[in-house]
Amino acid sequence: MAIHLPLKNLSQWQQVAFCAALLERMLPNYQMFAEHAEFGEYKVLRNQLDLVWQWLDKDSRCKINYDAQIAKLEEQVPNPENFDFFGVFPALDSAMALMSLFQSMQDIQNSAFENIGKLSENSVSYYVELSLAQVMDEQTPDEEELIISPQQINEHPLMAWEKATQNELFDFLKNASENKATCKQAKALVLEEGLSNLGIEINS
Repeated sequence: MAIHLPLKNLSQWQQVAFCAALLERMLPNYQMFAEHAEFGEYKVLRNQLDLVWQWLDKDSRCKINYDAQIAKLEEQVPNPENFDFFGVFPALDSAMALMSLFQSMQDIQNSAFENIGKLSENSVSYYVELSLAQVMDEQTPDEEELIISPQQINEHPLMAWEKATQNELFDFLKNASENKATCKQAKALVLEEGLSNLGIEINS
């Protein structure tokens, strides 16, 4: 069921662009959580992702103080034990994905760019599982019936969309030029539907 893409075959620039594009689909989940929970500053994460896009623009590349950005981001990471609704989990995944991206850019020898794709997939998988369980509970209240199979999750439209998006993005970037135009195209590709990876409408 897991998405396995050979990110190691991409250049560092391509891997960072891949992760930044996926984060464009994840950050709206954090924004919605922050607004409802009154925790965290969405603008911090938004500005940090914008910083990554600036780094990707080789014509006006900025330097990133990774330690300072990671310290700032740590303050925005929610603790699931402090919240009693689902939104905390995709928000946590978003923050941890950005954290993993900064750490991988800082230490290329021990990079873990693939973690960002896994965290995005994890958000979708958990959301789909909860959605399916809720539907089944309404239809058949018997607890013994509430078994969600991996196949059910795998075949859900949101999971299919997540897989298709990651694969399409990978295929695009592996042969793309490392420039600002490619960044714009990658963003357009993942934001075409105007929705986060959970199908939440993105507020512009």
